[in-house]
Amino acid sequence: MEEDKRVCLGAIVGVHGIKGEVKVKSFTEVDTDIDKYGLVENKKGDKTYSIKVTGHSKELLRVKIKGVDDRNLAETLVGTEFYVNKAALPETQEDEFYHADLIGLKVIEKSSKKEVGKVEGVYNFGAGDILELKVKATNRLEMIPFTKQYVPEVNVKEGYIIVESAIMNFAPEEAEEKVADEG
Repeated sequence: MEEDKRVCLGAIVGVHGIKGEVKVKSFTEVDTDIDKYGLVENKKGDKTYSIKVTGHSKELLRVKIKGVDDRNLAETLVGTEFYVNKAALPETQEDEFYHADLIGLKVIEKSSKKEVGKVEGVYNFGAGDILELKVKATNRLEMIPFTKQYVPEVNVKEGYIIVESAIMNFAPEEAEEKVADEG
């Protein structure tokens, strides 16, 4: 299955107990919905898993994988990411986006209307979504809050986002001056 047609729902980050349960970091909006989309597959797409959420272990989910009945086998799966076909997910509402749809979008500066980079990643450390952008002029990664104030427009169909000009330094000469001043 093509990578851009799949979405990562979560990843196994540890094991729980001796009966094969795993601890999963869920990337779904409602963490316990991770088992609502049918069979999941690994990143390569060569293995499928039937999963069932059994509870919580602190901020992680406890998940039972069909056929994994002991801790040793569960430990071999740590690091496995769970993917589903994007078609299995519900349609997004207006101003709602899947992280996978944002990665790779062109970044257009609002004032100049020039392409200044691309979206490299989307993160949430607990205080809201953050976009990681690769700035063309400096080849550096920058992070900005993913809010209307900083990103007033997102157009997934056309493949771009608009960012406010005042939030980042897009000029290479200014970036070089900053580095020189700090040294």
